[in-house]
Amino acid sequence: MRCPYCQSEESKVIDTTHDSQGGIRRRRKCEKCGKRYSTYERLIRQTPLIVKRDSTREEFDREKLLRGVRTACTKRPVSAAQIETLVNEVEASLQQLGRSEITSRVVGDMVIERLKDLDHIAYIRYASVYLQMADLHAIRDEIDKLLEP
Repeated sequence: MRCPYCQSEESKVIDTTHDSQGGIRRRRKCEKCGKRYSTYERLIRQTPLIVKRDSTREEFDREKLLRGVRTACTKRPVSAAQIETLVNEVEASLQQLGRSEITSRVVGDMVIERLKDLDHIAYIRYASVYLQMADLHAIRDEIDKLLEP
């Protein structure tokens, strides 16, 4: 591990902790300049290819999913930690399926179910794009479903 200050490769691990997302945080001290810094390690698991509606395939993009959920949650009382947890859960679920390919519909369904529990407005925002709601009647129907006891 290179020191971000002097680029030396000689460092000493001072402390190691496990974070809530399954990663490891290490506090390090550079042997050369004496400055301290943190590094994070996270296991990279294989996620399936996503088969889009037009049958094209692309790698699962965690950052793309994170951006979409953040956009839906803009100006809502949803914390960054809650969004991160939602994306972590979706990613873990995809990995647990153990398949090499999965449709984008499955990913969208996972997100939409979690958003419904998290925040109804964020759910409607995401659903209006994901479910391709073409008009206000479709959105109203979805809102009515949420309001039913």
